[in-house]
Amino acid sequence: MLKFILRRIGASALVLLGASLLVYVLTINSGDPLKDLRESNVQNKQQLMDQRTALMRLDDPWYERYWDWLRGVGGCFTGNCDLGVTINGVDVATLTQQAASSTLRLVTVATLLAIVVGIALGILTAIRQYSGFDYSITFTAFLFFSLPVFWAATLLKEYAAIQYNNWIAVGQYAPWTIVIVALLAAFLLQAVLGGTTKRRMITAATVFGFVTIMLFVFNALDWWRNPMFGIGGVLLVSAAAGVLVAALVAGLRNRRALYAALTTAVVGVAAYWFTAPLLVNQPSWLLLAGLFVVAVGVSVAIGAAWGGYARKQSMLVTGITGVITSIVVVADILIAHWASFMSIKSRPISTIGSQTPNFTGEFWERLLDMGTQILLPTILLTLVSVASYSRYTRSSMLETLNQDYVRTARSKGLSEREVIVKHAFRNALIPITTIIAFDFAGIIGGAIITEQVFGWKGMGALFQDGLNAVDPAPVMAFFLVTGVAAVVMNLLADITYAALDPRIRR
Repeated sequence: MLKFILRRIGASALVLLGASLLVYVLTINSGDPLKDLRESNVQNKQQLMDQRTALMRLDDPWYERYWDWLRGVGGCFTGNCDLGVTINGVDVATLTQQAASSTLRLVTVATLLAIVVGIALGILTAIRQYSGFDYSITFTAFLFFSLPVFWAATLLKEYAAIQYNNWIAVGQYAPWTIVIVALLAAFLLQAVLGGTTKRRMITAATVFGFVTIMLFVFNALDWWRNPMFGIGGVLLVSAAAGVLVAALVAGLRNRRALYAALTTAVVGVAAYWFTAPLLVNQPSWLLLAGLFVVAVGVSVAIGAAWGGYARKQSMLVTGITGVITSIVVVADILIAHWASFMSIKSRPISTIGSQTPNFTGEFWERLLDMGTQILLPTILLTLVSVASYSRYTRSSMLETLNQDYVRTARSKGLSEREVIVKHAFRNALIPITTIIAFDFAGIIGGAIITEQVFGWKGMGALFQDGLNAVDPAPVMAFFLVTGVAAVVMNLLADITYAALDPRIRR
């Protein structure tokens, strides 16, 4: 494996070198970097042209400029990284760091959500092939996959931001709106769950009644403007998540794993009770990171203590449960600060930019501001990506479920959970791993259309601005980041193949 990795790294380095040369030559020959100055009417036009010519070294041969850029990149290995300056004299390394940070904020959460939700939906639709659930998810997936990104972004800005901001000023649903929402939820859920006509009618009636009652209760409590979740809600969600994780990973018959998950939820909520004053009054990123590490460590220790004969499974179950509990705790704190955030920012959902200028809130209000800024692009990118992940997963799972070894596993009396999770899903992940690797490499390059619509200055904007100005420095910085990301992710994909299927190692 080590020789294989070294060979791949060497071959990838040669590919990057050749590609960088090609991109550099194409960029400097794509236009005239002095065009805007040639068309200018300012009196010192020639002086400005001479300054830019000297700054960009346009009088030097292209291979000398490329060699100097290559030496600057080589300096990154010794801590003296020099990626040049832009056409305006701005340091490209600093600009790239800011653009990469902005892009990662924009796409990381969306991509992780798309992977989790898309793979889960793909597995469920494959298991329930040709059911109402399968048809509903397939229709929705193709609908989202076919939506033009710019058009969907415009709809989100209009209805999920502008109209929502108008409505939240009052924060009350009209009775006829509640009835329509309840009817829509009832229709969708009965279509997804399927079953006999009687079962569909019971499902629809139950959902309609539940949604109607809850919306009227939320109206009465003014919950939309002053939401509450509380310790009880955190415990309920964490315990439910623990049961679900235990069912998927170990099965509910494994009582040790189930009890370990429930213990983790209870301990996590108890720890939240004691640390709440510290989290609310003296929050910081360092504190959150430290408490998260401690939470995961304690969760794994609970799994080891409860595990017995199923220690590894219990530790995995409690580790995941601990992560989910930590996320729910943070969500509860954010919900509790929503009212104070609304008092600072009366129109909470933003349609442009990565942060609100001159925002004066405290730590949790600033975190909410960052979250509302990133909400719309995250929804957009998630919807588009979920469609493709769910289709690929469904196709791969259906192919795997028809294999002989899956039928053999069932004939041996293994439970359906073991057949799906341990046999079918693991082998179905191999083609999906390839797609995820390419997507992760691609997202670092920036979602150019999404960044433009929502006014984000990320890697896509860096590339586009450099190309429009015929400025090779930012374009090459973009290529360097995305090229290295593509090489690393493909290498990780190859290693993952070997972990999923030991035959690949040989």
